[in-house]
Amino acid sequence: MILGVNVDHVATIRQARKGIEPDPVMAATLAILGGAEGITVHLREDRRHIQDRDLKMLKELVPVELNLEMAATKDMIDIATQLKPDMVTLVPEKRQELTTEGGLDVRSQKRSISETIKKIHDYGIPVSLFINPDVNYISSSKQIAADMVEIHTGMYANAKDKKQETELNRVINSVRHAQDVGLIVNAGHGLNYFNVTKIASIQGIRGLYIGHSIISRAVLVGIERAVREMKELITEAT
Repeated sequence: MILGVNVDHVATIRQARKGIEPDPVMAATLAILGGAEGITVHLREDRRHIQDRDLKMLKELVPVELNLEMAATKDMIDIATQLKPDMVTLVPEKRQELTTEGGLDVRSQKRSISETIKKIHDYGIPVSLFINPDVNYISSSKQIAADMVEIHTGMYANAKDKKQETELNRVINSVRHAQDVGLIVNAGHGLNYFNVTKIASIQGIRGLYIGHSIISRAVLVGIERAVREMKELITEAT
């Protein structure tokens, strides 16, 4: 199971002062030294954290999987098809949200998402869809030719006690259904050092995509160590 580290929040700190540090590109190299097999960045339309410069440098320098999270807009499609990251993950995006609040509504946006997938596929780039843990969304993702889905684990991460078990079962059932219909399965959002083990122990998940908790710990212990500790938890669970 691969660990993809999202370095958006390093850029968030930099953009607070509109300066040059800390550099998310440098953070990415240190994350790789700590054991990350992938780097994820979300290039938002308002450029609130990751900038175009970051994306270009990461493409040139990162020797592991580069996952570009983006909205399904013309401008973003143009950037993705020019840059050619290792994969694109389509996510919903609202200007006012602090972080991605939920998965894509694939069922009601089938036509537009399908057209976006085709445009990206024309350049040989695999596409993942960030979706809620719902078998109907998974079936729709398969119907519009997505290569992968990333199961939104935020509801599981935010729940407690019996509610968390219910949300965990939703994730498990979604992973199984995705495998049954022939989709590659990833998972992420809200995962941290205390709740990642149960998700990492689910058979069939290709990779976990984690950002905020790793960068938060990195502020105290450094990025290499923070990534290494997360990777050890995932490895033990699998």
